[in-house]
Amino acid sequence: MKIAVAKGDGIGPEIMDAVLTIFKAGKVDLDYEVVDMGKWVFDKGFSNGMTPEAQHTIESLGILFKGPMETPKGKGVKSVNVTARKTWNTYANKRVFQTLHGVDTVFSKSGIPIDITIVRENIEDTYGGIEHMLTHDVALSRRFITRPGSLQVIKYAFEMARKKGAKRITCGHKANIMKLTDGLFLECFQEVAKEYPDLKADDIIVDDLAMKLVVRPQEFDVVVLTNLQGDIISDLCAGLVGGLGFAPSANIGDHISIFEAVHGTAPDIAGKNIANPTALLLSGIAMLRHLGFMKDAAVIENALLYTLESGVHTGDFGDKNIPAVDTPAFSETIISNLGKQPRLNAKPVLPNMPVTPTMFKLNRNAMMVSKEISPEKIVGVDMFIESEDQPLLIAKKCQRHAGVKFKLVGISNRGTQVWPTGSMYTNLVNLYNVRFESLDDTPLNQQDVLGLYVSLSGDFKICSSELLLMWGNKRAYSLAQGQ
Repeated sequence: MKIAVAKGDGIGPEIMDAVLTIFKAGKVDLDYEVVDMGKWVFDKGFSNGMTPEAQHTIESLGILFKGPMETPKGKGVKSVNVTARKTWNTYANKRVFQTLHGVDTVFSKSGIPIDITIVRENIEDTYGGIEHMLTHDVALSRRFITRPGSLQVIKYAFEMARKKGAKRITCGHKANIMKLTDGLFLECFQEVAKEYPDLKADDIIVDDLAMKLVVRPQEFDVVVLTNLQGDIISDLCAGLVGGLGFAPSANIGDHISIFEAVHGTAPDIAGKNIANPTALLLSGIAMLRHLGFMKDAAVIENALLYTLESGVHTGDFGDKNIPAVDTPAFSETIISNLGKQPRLNAKPVLPNMPVTPTMFKLNRNAMMVSKEISPEKIVGVDMFIESEDQPLLIAKKCQRHAGVKFKLVGISNRGTQVWPTGSMYTNLVNLYNVRFESLDDTPLNQQDVLGLYVSLSGDFKICSSELLLMWGNKRAYSLAQGQ
């Protein structure tokens, strides 16, 4: 079996070489094709951080094992890490955080074991990176949460939890505030949970989750979250077990999967051969299990755990009374411990069952669409306008444009209603949302909305607009604070 390998930037080549050396010593039956990705590829003029040949190779092989990569700052380019995850629809980011004996934390010293798996939605949310300056003072980021995308990652999380033998799966969310976006994610979680009655499924508001993870992390098992919240909570959990140097990451897709260390490139120590390869090694071990190399994964992980228990460490962690070793010495110690069992948390050595690579060539993009449960109806429109006028004056101008099909029902600023009711203590910026709804429930179409747009543009710069939709009796838009 052949996989694609991208060594990365900074300390990437050093730690990747260390891991592949351990794999070779463990007689892992894999071949590697090194591909060109990272900052130096950006610098050569490839705006997505990878060469066309690299993209072709990865899409042909289906597995990418990658080191940390840097995105050039201030050049208007997207992160190669995020681009890779999104391009190949690796919709589930799985990170396992476990107590590692030899890596001292507040919890390990207190005898509190941690074994938490975070599953983070990996494609959508604010990581779409769709942003606009609407006025010179107001920036907009669009947050997309979709039903098909949510169902993909949540179904993966439940299947993974069942195979892991988990007792509990928790949905972290902010649906109390973001009732449509996080509300949709939570709704999908509750829908999928009905198919897994053997698992205890519950949900928790994400800020409460953050507090409880710090206070009682042992209560959590599998947690699934949206992209940005999952990113933050993942790093929080990394802190519980010793930091990003011990945080493996798997990005799972239906056709292509990426295994990587999530820490940075550490340019300050690059080339010195003193970096800690543990996170990348743990990611590689997760990759081996994904590919069916169960025995090899267990033998190598047990050797790593034995090494950590023995007090061997690189300079970023461990007992300061024991001299630190460099990267090659750390990996050589792990190799010398192959076949040994750690005193605690030894992994069962199961037989290898390598999967047969499925060679495929897609000729069209998959379209993910769920079935509408009720007919769609346009009931109004939100027009986002630039103005420094007071709300009452804006209302008077807008009412002149309502015509015979629309009525002005509200004006808000930064999500807070300022007309027809409001407070003089509400600070304003130069972007208002003026909401028009159908007069007397008259049916509306897009032509009606465009007519209002043209009329209103005589008085205001219209920065953006959104249709107000309903499906049956279900309102598909939020109300302003105070409305």
